[in-house]
Parts: sequence; C-alpha cells; structure tokens
Amino acid sequence: MKMTFLLQCPATRKTGAALAAATMLFTVSVVPWAAAQSPQQQTQRIPADRALLEHGRYLVKTAGCNDCHTPGYAAAGGKVAEKLWLTGDTLGWSGPWGTTYPTNLRLFMHSHTEASWLKTARTFQPRPPMPWFNVHAMTDRDLRAIYHYTRSLGPAGKAAPDYLPPGQKPAGPVVTFPG
Repeated sequence: MKMTFLLQCPATRKTGAALAAATMLFTVSVVPWAAAQSPQQQTQRIPADRALLEHGRYLVKTAGCNDCHTPGYAAAGGKVAEKLWLTGDTLGWSGPWGTTYPTNLRLFMHSHTEASWLKTARTFQPRPPMPWFNVHAMTDRDLRAIYHYTRSLGPAGKAAPDYLPPGQKPAGPVVTFPG
C-alpha cells in the first residue's frame, strides 16, 4: 500500500498588542485563581484566553496534528470526538529510521512549561514522519496557541509505544515507507 502525505501549517504573523493584551489578561485572571487552588485542582483544566485556545484548536485541526496523533482520525475523515484528540496512537510509522509512534501530545504538553515547549518546538528534530520543519516555521503565537489548547484538553490516554530501531519487528500495524 502506498501512502503519500502533504502536511502544511498556516503561519499567521499577527503579534504585538493583541498578544500582549491576551498575556496580561491571562496573568491577571488566571495566576491569582491558580494560586488559590489546591495542587490537585491546579492540574485540572486552567482557563486561558479564549481566542488563543480557538487559534490552537484551529492549528491542531488544520496543520495535520490529529492525522497522526489522534487514533483513527484520518480514517474517519476527521470525525473523531475532540475528547480523543492528540492522545497518541499505536499505529507505527516504519522506514529506514526504524519504527516510530505518534506521541501522546496531551501527556507530553503536561510535562512542559510554555517556555520549555517553545524551546523544544524550535530545536527538536524527531524521527520521521514528524514534520518538525513545519513546527520550526510556526510563529511563537502559533506555538503558544497549540500549547495552551492541548493543555486545555487535559491529560488523557497512555504513552505511545517506544521507538523501535531498524531491524526490530513491530508488534502492531505500521505504515511502511520505502527505503
């Protein structure tokens, strides 16, 4: 079976006063609220700027994140409940690099601060088929939006299977790249 993928990421460049205002609103409204919560309550969903969350949702939906990181998303034509989005998958991607699995981004983002996510997003180069070069091309606003949207979903699911080096046979289904 031959599969070809074209992944594109819209790169909006609007920053400045709107982002500063959103950041100020977030700091003024969320930080005092979070400080008054118990540690268990703080791990639950924290409200963030609605426009930033909607932008993050839009990017996750249109940039192809769900195609790999949400089980069954592509096969269902995108008709997968949002509560399942970005929970990783056991469908492997196999090629000359070995076999990789889509990370559970909801767990991944909950292990990062915004600053550590921005640094990771600017420097990481994971194995194929992850289009890291598209992530590198995103604006800080885009990356922050994806971060806050993903965190707003809350942690869910379990970690994806571990990477398998070349020559090791995966236990489950895989998409095989030529090479």
